Amino acid sequence: MMIDRRRFIGTTALGGTALAIGPTACLSSESSDSSSSGNESSVQSFELDEVTVDELQQSMASGERSARSITELYLSRIDALDRQGPELRSVIETNPDALKIADELDDERRSNGPRGPLHGIPIAIKDNIDTSDGMTTTAGSLALEGSIPARDSFVAQKLREAGAIILAKANMSEWAYFRGERATSGWSARGGQCRNPYALDRNPCGSSSGSGVAVSANLAALTVGTETGGSIMCPSSINGVVGIKPTVGLWSRSGIIPISHSQDTAGPMARTVRDAAILLAAVPGVDPRDDATAASEGNSYADYTQFLDPAGLQGARVGVARSFTGFDPRVIALFDQAIEAMRESGALIIDPANLPPAAWNDTLPLLVLEYEFKADLNAYLENLGPEAPVKSLTEVIEFNERNHDTEMPYFGQERMYASQARGPLTDETYRNAVRAIQTGNRQDGIDALMSQYDLDAIIAPTMGISWMTDHIKGDRLE
Repeated sequence: MMIDRRRFIGTTALGGTALAIGPTACLSSESSDSSSSGNESSVQSFELDEVTVDELQQSMASGERSARSITELYLSRIDALDRQGPELRSVIETNPDALKIADELDDERRSNGPRGPLHGIPIAIKDNIDTSDGMTTTAGSLALEGSIPARDSFVAQKLREAGAIILAKANMSEWAYFRGERATSGWSARGGQCRNPYALDRNPCGSSSGSGVAVSANLAALTVGTETGGSIMCPSSINGVVGIKPTVGLWSRSGIIPISHSQDTAGPMARTVRDAAILLAAVPGVDPRDDATAASEGNSYADYTQFLDPAGLQGARVGVARSFTGFDPRVIALFDQAIEAMRESGALIIDPANLPPAAWNDTLPLLVLEYEFKADLNAYLENLGPEAPVKSLTEVIEFNERNHDTEMPYFGQERMYASQARGPLTDETYRNAVRAIQTGNRQDGIDALMSQYDLDAIIAPTMGISWMTDHIKGDRLE
């Protein structure tokens, strides 16, 4: 049975408690009158509402639409919802060359046909993914304002090769949520506070906040986020879209402002599973600038939609991790419904299949992130060359201190201080922590559980309901 995404969110706890589901994007009951005036009629008649990649391709093939007309519609939508009306603030900047690129792709389609399923499809990417096309890449920070890298990230390069239009840079939790201890997801000094489109006073989660909001509110056909630990999954869950965190190395990280080379990756965000699978296939490839991608050779697919088989769960062994506690009862009820749907589709459900205590250790992963953030960010900034606005983590910290009122009006930079205090990656403290995580979390954790029950997959709830945005106390996950 096909389920309407917005109707589903409107009948559950996923979108918060103040909901007004509809094509205008959802406005909180506490929104000001100006949030819903002036643009309502144009937004309600938005002709690309909930459109899929396949539908866009069909409309371009028939001549009903063109890459230009589609791009124009999304740019107008951004203006109506992101910069006016509810002011979602999911987009930091749009590509000044978007329409020119669209025209070129339309000409190419007429001459040679489409390159593939992403030909002429507008995509917004997170503001920590390098582009050399006139848009800046800043991780939401004023410290990197004006920084235009000399070359595309591998992700941007592959998207362009596939014929996609990089429409915009999406807002994000500044520095991918690795700056302060009481941070507010979705806030950056450059982009302001990104807002949940289903309840404006509730949080969109992060750090890929703008990517989640933009695709949910139909401001782009697809978006790209990045994740170290939850930054694709959380905003996908909270904004009611599909997110995939690929295995590290499937998508290259070169040209992405980093936190951790052990955990970082970019990944697709979309309104449907099929759209996410289409985007997933566009980016894999061996990149000399990212050694982790060597493992993807021979282990990736040109088409992931081939695995979208309605009978695909027949005989699959699925373990249910019940060790995640504290979720809203409504979320657990939906989770249990999903389990029953899997069972009815032929899956063998092992419930519970809980991860052992060895898999739970928050201290060591944070220590590893602190070490790697310093080393990896310094390497990224060095690669920007002599024109980089800041050239090290030390200079970022100093910039924030000099510009406290604009960079730190709500929360500080405790994570950056902790990272700066760490030594090099040759420290035994770091090496021991990495080994302990690989043993406890992976070998004796997930791998052991998969082996014990001969599992094909482990499932658990992604998130609870969205929490109220609070710049004083920071995030309060419910």
